[in-house]
Amino acid sequence: MKPILKLYRGYANEQELIVMGHVFKPTKKSDYDFQDKNFKNASSVISMFRMKTQANADVYMEHNGIEIHTKTLKDGYFKFCIPLNQNDYGWVEYEVSILYRNKRITTKENYIRPQVGNLGIISDIDDTFIISYTLNPFKKLFHLLFKNVSSRKIFEDVVPHFQALSASGRAHKGELNAFFYVSSSEWNLYRFIVKFAEIHQLPKAVLLLKDIKTSLTNFFWTGRGGHNHKFEKIKHILEFYPNLKYVLIGDDSQHDPFLYEAISKIFPLTVKAIYVRQTGKNKKAKVTKVLKNLETLSVSVCYFKNSTEAIEHSKKIGLID
Repeated sequence: MKPILKLYRGYANEQELIVMGHVFKPTKKSDYDFQDKNFKNASSVISMFRMKTQANADVYMEHNGIEIHTKTLKDGYFKFCIPLNQNDYGWVEYEVSILYRNKRITTKENYIRPQVGNLGIISDIDDTFIISYTLNPFKKLFHLLFKNVSSRKIFEDVVPHFQALSASGRAHKGELNAFFYVSSSEWNLYRFIVKFAEIHQLPKAVLLLKDIKTSLTNFFWTGRGGHNHKFEKIKHILEFYPNLKYVLIGDDSQHDPFLYEAISKIFPLTVKAIYVRQTGKNKKAKVTKVLKNLETLSVSVCYFKNSTEAIEHSKKIGLID
């Protein structure tokens, strides 16, 4: 058995490249099988939360002809933040390796380097585009355990809205705006989310998720707890790409509107529009109040039940054609 190296999509600006991943201890458990159903799917999901990470593992990255060496943190996580000196834009491949018994285990992934001056889109995941039943913890857990990635549902008309935002303002076909999915879901669910997005043809995005969980006890609290990490991740993106204009997309099931209000107050020239999905039968008074306050900061807001409303709003303010 070999240790497992998992890489995540990275991102770069004009000066710096950031890529990250995890190293896991050797295991007999098979990786998540996207075709499993019912109890097999449940077993596969639980296995994702029982994998043991490797602390202080040696990790190597080749960049600009130089081999860069780091080690994993206590939870098996590693992150390379390194100076960037190249002219490539769009999605660019990178390569990371670990050593095991004097042999290299190498994995490849991509990072995005967006052109200066275009849109950046930051979206939540659960109940923003994946139907997750966040307001009903038992129903949410049931769908996570017993519905495989092909059985999970997406909100109607999310895809055309996200695709239009991704292509907005781009003169050449194939050039796309930077998309980020920021969530309180843990890194354990990274492959699931990526696969779901691929199945439904959502824009390719950088995922920024919560610290990994490695025990069954923690599994039952997946996606729960404080949301400070989401605030810090979004703040970091806006600081990392100060010349982009941003669209923030979330829902009213938890704290998205309040996080987005705080972000807009800190970055008064940066946030262009905010979209909040209504998850219950009625709009929430507290959310409506927050969004009205955001309009006084010249942020265009849309509190919508169906994505067709969000699409019409984006057309109205000139975000999409």
